Amino acid sequence: MSEDLPRIQVGDTVPDFKMTTYEPSTGGFGEFDLAKAKADGRWTILFFYPADFTFV
Repeated sequence: MSEDLPRIQVGDTVPDFKMTTYEPSTGGFGEFDLAKAKADGRWTILFFYPADFTFV
């Protein structure tokens, strides 16, 4: 893990980020942008499944 990444704990505010995601509705890949989700007023649940390379 990179040492320059901030450590986030339960209750902390998550910094804005973008990441590539799998879009099951299109069968391809897309992009998630946390800042856009916040601006659109969308609720977001973030979870990570470390060391698992399958789609959840």
